[in-house]
Amino acid sequence: MSSEGKKLFNIIILGVSFMFIFTAFQSCGNIAQTVITNLNNTDFHGSGYTSMSIIYGVLSASNLISPSLVAVVGPQFSMVVSGVFYSLYIAVFIQPATWAFYTASVLIGIAAAVLWTAQGNCLTENSDENTIGRNSGIFWALLQFSLIFGNLYIYFAWQGKTHISESDRRTVFIALTVISLVGTVLFFLIRKQEDTKAPGDDDSTNEILGESSSARNTMMRAVAAFKKSITLSFTKEMLLLSVTTAYTGLVLTFFSGVYGTCIGAVNRFGSEEKSLIGLSGIFIGVGEILGGGIFGLLSKKSRSGRNPVVMLGILVHFIAFYLIFFNMPNDAPIAPMEGTDQVAYMIPSKEVAMLCSFLLGLGDSCFNTQLLSILGFLYSEDSAPAFAIFKFVQSICAAVAYFYSNYFLLQWQLLIMVIVGFFGTITFFTVEWGAAAALAARGSDYSSI
Repeated sequence: MSSEGKKLFNIIILGVSFMFIFTAFQSCGNIAQTVITNLNNTDFHGSGYTSMSIIYGVLSASNLISPSLVAVVGPQFSMVVSGVFYSLYIAVFIQPATWAFYTASVLIGIAAAVLWTAQGNCLTENSDENTIGRNSGIFWALLQFSLIFGNLYIYFAWQGKTHISESDRRTVFIALTVISLVGTVLFFLIRKQEDTKAPGDDDSTNEILGESSSARNTMMRAVAAFKKSITLSFTKEMLLLSVTTAYTGLVLTFFSGVYGTCIGAVNRFGSEEKSLIGLSGIFIGVGEILGGGIFGLLSKKSRSGRNPVVMLGILVHFIAFYLIFFNMPNDAPIAPMEGTDQVAYMIPSKEVAMLCSFLLGLGDSCFNTQLLSILGFLYSEDSAPAFAIFKFVQSICAAVAYFYSNYFLLQWQLLIMVIVGFFGTITFFTVEWGAAAALAARGSDYSSI
């Protein structure tokens, strides 16, 4: 196999591995609170929202050390170990214990930071300036299919269920654990790039000195990246974009955990209320894949820049929030095990609920594709620190949102997202206009961004 063919093979394996792991993990996150609600009359007293808050909080802090860990053990082994911790977190639900649940939440927060850092390293190692766009697209598409497959499984596994029994729970989480382990094992198929050193250069003394020098260089790069991250954090553009990034963290929490819980708590949906959680995830995935594909293909053809896509995203989300407010009972996010019989401003509609799921995914893809694009454009020389800040802010806000989801009624959660989304859109526009002005001053075409 040629070098280019080997690199493409590695990218495909990387994407398929993540697809398996996140098929399991995202399905777990989507149903965790619903399952836990059915457990809270036992000795288990955990909260899915609190667990996710811990995960994203630890993930944020771990972004500061994950580059050093990956540099020491290498990207492939880092992803394998991280995948094991993802599987252990899911396996906790087979026989839940409160202490194990929260301990696993801390460990997976660290593992997530290492996994995504290693993923970026692996993607970069197997790409060049001509293939990075294609390879990123392949990876993104394969990853987003995890939303389809995992939730399709939940939909059929819980068809007609109004109560999640111990047998149902164990069957689902054993299956999800196996799926996650399959993705972890696939990391071993990633092939290392061949050493291009000429024969005869293999001097043991030089090798030892080289390893020592490499270790020092690795540490120096880690320290330099950390310092650069601190410096970039306080630049005008990054501070403005952090508001937009914060909004994506709040929305991530809502569509990946809260909204599925709301659907599963509505007794008016009858025997389909639990299986609809999986169907909702499928529609979110369709919105994500459709939006990502369309905006990825149109990005080079648009002469209007990124602002129209972000404007579309906020309008789509506002429509979704408005419909959710009218369709979902206000106490749905914090309803007890028995669910809620309350009605909002209309009789709960399954069709409207699924439409909102699609709109949530479509709007999220609008924001994320354009944020990744503008960060890559503004910080092409400092992409690693810039994306570390992006992940740090997003994770912190997701953690905060999961925490208040334990206590806030639906209307207040929606209001918070509306306010932050409004200001996040304005701050994004401000940065984009600045980027357009800088290009115009250099005589460049605005559509080139």
